[in-house]
Amino acid sequence: MKTDQDYMQLALQLAASAKGNTNPNPLVGAVIVKDGVIVGTGLHRKAGEPHAEVHAVKMAGDHAKGATIYVTLEPCSHYGKTPPCANLVKESGVTRVVVATEDPNPEVAGRGIQLLRDAGIEVEVGILQEEAQKLNKRFIHNMLTERPFVVAKFAMTLDGKIATYNGHSQWITNEEARADVHELRHEVDGILVGVQTVINDNPKLTTRLADRPGRNPIRVVLDRTLRTPLNAHIVNTTEVRTIIVTSHDANENAIKEYEKLGVEIIRVAVNASGLNLDETLQALYKQGITHLLVEGGGTVNASFLRNNIIDQYIVYIAPKVLGGKNSITPFTGDDVETIDFASLVEFDEVTRIGEDLRIIAYPKKVKSNE
Repeated sequence: MKTDQDYMQLALQLAASAKGNTNPNPLVGAVIVKDGVIVGTGLHRKAGEPHAEVHAVKMAGDHAKGATIYVTLEPCSHYGKTPPCANLVKESGVTRVVVATEDPNPEVAGRGIQLLRDAGIEVEVGILQEEAQKLNKRFIHNMLTERPFVVAKFAMTLDGKIATYNGHSQWITNEEARADVHELRHEVDGILVGVQTVINDNPKLTTRLADRPGRNPIRVVLDRTLRTPLNAHIVNTTEVRTIIVTSHDANENAIKEYEKLGVEIIRVAVNASGLNLDETLQALYKQGITHLLVEGGGTVNASFLRNNIIDQYIVYIAPKVLGGKNSITPFTGDDVETIDFASLVEFDEVTRIGEDLRIIAYPKKVKSNE
């Protein structure tokens, strides 16, 4: 006999299969069960297209009457590009709704659940809630902060080096790990580097998947003094957008040269640590970047760390020891006096990828003394 957890797990798997396609919307899956038989399934496949509940109800048809629907996120109760799913669920004839987690969107935030309860439908909330919130960490973060979810990604040797003293870094990790990075690029909206990375490596910053076309993220370069070469790969905007973030006092003639080539310019204030990153993130969010992958060097990484705006770490560790007192580390910046000043993280997942390791971690939440 399958349980509520089993059916919700299936709904979560359906939702996760659309990673990289639903931004800025959440990942949502739905399963309809009647008398122990699955009569309908659905997922939100792409932003602007029908939601998971629509597909599941359509598949179930009349079998939805008297059934239970399992949904990974609270059915929406407002009109957006599609009608409210809460109304559809109410009219489908289901008698029980199981929701993994409430929608943090202020336009929903419990209203969909209340609408269903007011209609006399039994609603249970919290089945596999932690898993559902983890799946939609990006969306939840967007709703609560109105800025992109920031992922710091880097590859390093076992002794914590990302390049030799002269900047050589190709390749620290193996092909399997590099392919995994392209899967990650497929899921995000934007990828950010510093201008020095552009000068040193001339990267394309596109997505290359082996088995299907990849979704290219918007490329973002932090370039306070506009040193990005006009012949750099990322200046070619025929394939994907490029944004250069620079200062308000940047050279106007140089800006015009970039704009002629289709590059978009965002100007932000400058503070003691360089370009204002809080202002940068707000501007990028307005450009539709909800999920940002930072692939910068030690200086860019340190700027994000110092400003406490890293939401997730994805670190690839290769079975190599580089050594050298001048080899480059993932984070540069000012030294601290004691270990007490270290930024704390929580390891969430450790995975073997070929010969390499991938570690996913999050900034550790400090508990208050209240």
